[in-house]
Amino acid sequence: MVIFGASGDLTERKIVPALYYLAGLGMLPAEFSVVGCGRTPFSHEQFREKMRQAVTEFLRLPGEESAAFEERFGKKLYYVAGNFGEPTAYEQLKDLLGQLDRARGTEGNHLFYLATPPSFFPLVVSQLGRAGLARPNDPRGNWTRIVIEKPFGRDLASARELNRVVTAAFSEDLVYRIDHYLGKETVQNLLVFRFANGVFEPIWNRRYIDHVQITVAEDLGVEGRGSYYEEAGLLRDMIQNHVLQLLSLVAMEPPATFRADAVRDEKAKVLRSIRPIPAGRVDEYAVRGQYREGRALGATVPAYRAEPKVAPASVTETFAALKFHIDNWRWADVPFYLRSGKRLAKRSSEIAIQFRRVPHLLFRDCATQRIEPNLLIVHIQPDEGMSLRFSAKVPGAIMQIEPVTMNFRYGEAFSSSPPTAYETLLLDCMLGDATLFNREDAVELSWELVDPILTRWREDGEKGLAFYESGSWGPAEADAFIAADGRSWVQPDITH
Repeated sequence: MVIFGASGDLTERKIVPALYYLAGLGMLPAEFSVVGCGRTPFSHEQFREKMRQAVTEFLRLPGEESAAFEERFGKKLYYVAGNFGEPTAYEQLKDLLGQLDRARGTEGNHLFYLATPPSFFPLVVSQLGRAGLARPNDPRGNWTRIVIEKPFGRDLASARELNRVVTAAFSEDLVYRIDHYLGKETVQNLLVFRFANGVFEPIWNRRYIDHVQITVAEDLGVEGRGSYYEEAGLLRDMIQNHVLQLLSLVAMEPPATFRADAVRDEKAKVLRSIRPIPAGRVDEYAVRGQYREGRALGATVPAYRAEPKVAPASVTETFAALKFHIDNWRWADVPFYLRSGKRLAKRSSEIAIQFRRVPHLLFRDCATQRIEPNLLIVHIQPDEGMSLRFSAKVPGAIMQIEPVTMNFRYGEAFSSSPPTAYETLLLDCMLGDATLFNREDAVELSWELVDPILTRWREDGEKGLAFYESGSWGPAEADAFIAADGRSWVQPDITH
């Protein structure tokens, strides 16, 4: 496995700790090796020590296991220093890979991981092609694959150009566009929940479901990434990729098989079926906001405009709420409400499926004036699991009905924590299973949906930008947005 950007934060926090975890479970072959590539002039030994420190910190290893890192895993780590734009760096890499193939018996199976800033993606891919490292699978079963981190472009035009550059060097079946949200255990379990249980699939349609809400909330601010966020914004950073991918999993038709192409075909069909938002009606279907000063995580926090490397009059959105309709037989007239933001009341990612109310209220003379509709919530993070809300009679002499909740939690049901997304996705890359990865057409379809919104917001400037207090659940305009349809947001439980 070759990691470009090996001296960066992503490699330290996520990639190498995930590999070490997999190695500890015996999920990696003995021959497995890692080659880090970066501009920092490390030796092999310096790189190994840096990764030992990273694994110790982010996996919270005890002292004795940290000391054994070199023997168990460190000897499999190597490093190539160089500029990503210089052909000599790739010649050095090619020579080292040849040596490792012979010495460690890796047989030419190479997985390239782009953990660099997005601006380097086209450069690295092109150089790999020129160096002869982007080779197709051969008849003996040896393979070369490439993993690309998000973002996949910053708009439709740049996404198409990136796809053109990537597929000029690597065929589409060798490209793994990684979205760590799709590796989370509960996201995968959503497919099992839908298609392995006869109770739910028959009611997963417009006849029984009133609407769907997807919330991805963060309690942190931009955390020193002001310059990046000024370029990206919430819509690009979260909605275009994570949230639309969750929507496609909720709404997709049953695939013919649980194979990568069959699953990704159905996800792409959903994205094609989403009704585009007309440029002149963006205000009817989308709300954008930006956080102000407030209380979050027990402390007073600054406004977005006061964050380092953020323009004092910035109009970049840190919150977005959207409404989409899917024009197909299953979901006609069922709105999908998407919401994501920074500096909100709680870190929480949830999918809420609200069912239709009962058609006729039998209990008119009971103490309950209104029966709440059934609600299914898929908890993605931080506590992975599912909840189902239904009505029950309160014990007593009178007929009183109240909602009750039935919970399923991974930690309680299986007595273990689920693996992190990167552990799952890295293993899938090595096994050649692309089910949980984005395909070229899905990336471009997602950009087609958000591009008109981005264009309108850029033209409007501060007009229509709503402000919200840090530590709240977003701007009042977002509440009014969904209330106009006679609905309200399902707020994650603060005490949960």
